[in-house]
Amino acid sequence: MINKQLQRKIEEGEHQRQDFKFAINDSKKIARSLAAFANTNGGSLLLGVKDNGKIIGVSTDEEIYMIEAAAKTHCTPPVHFDTMEWKSEGKTVLEIKIPKSENKPHKAPTKEGKNMVYVRVDDQNLLANKILLAYWKALKNNRDHLLKFNKPEKFLLDYLAENKTITFSRFYKLAKISRFKAEKILVSLLCMNIVDIHITEKQVYYSLMDNPEK
Repeated sequence: MINKQLQRKIEEGEHQRQDFKFAINDSKKIARSLAAFANTNGGSLLLGVKDNGKIIGVSTDEEIYMIEAAAKTHCTPPVHFDTMEWKSEGKTVLEIKIPKSENKPHKAPTKEGKNMVYVRVDDQNLLANKILLAYWKALKNNRDHLLKFNKPEKFLLDYLAENKTITFSRFYKLAKISRFKAEKILVSLLCMNIVDIHITEKQVYYSLMDNPEK
C-alpha cells in the first residue's frame, strides 16, 4: 500500500529543506548535509529514496547508527536530529529531521577531511564564506551596529541601487578600500538588514535587502 503522505513529500523533490539519500555509505558525507541544514533553515533527509524519487527502503537500525556517527562524531558541534519511520509498499523510509540550529556554525569534514562550514542553498550543500561567518558571530554577540555612511558605504548603496548585485572583490576594488574594511562594512550592513548575502555554486554576491523585515 502506498503511503500518500510520504508520496506527497517525495513529489516535492529535493529542495532547500529536503534531500534524498538511497543509502548511507559515508557518514562524513552525510555530516555535510546535517550541518548544512542546521546552519540554514533546518530540513529533512529522506533515507531510502533515490534521486528520482523511487523508494527502495532502508534497514533503520543500521541507518540510525550511521546518522548518529555523522551528527555526533563528524559534526562540530554535534547536530541535533529527530527520526521518523515511514512505511510504504512494504518498505521503510527513514526521515531525519534537523531543526534550524541556535548553536551555529556547525562544521563538517570536506572530502579531504578538513572541517568547514556548509549552508543549504536550494538542493545543494555549499561552503559558507568568511563574511557570512563574521555576520553570524556578530549576531550571536548581539553587537549593535552603528555605521557611519562615509564614501565607501555610500558608493556601495548607490552601486547596488543601480546594478542590483556586487561581489566582495568588486566592492573593495571599486571603492578603493582594504579587504578588511570592505568585510567590516558588509557585516555591519548585513546585521542592519540593509544588505543581503547570496551564495551560489559559482560565486557569492550581495544585494540590497528586498524585505527590510527579513
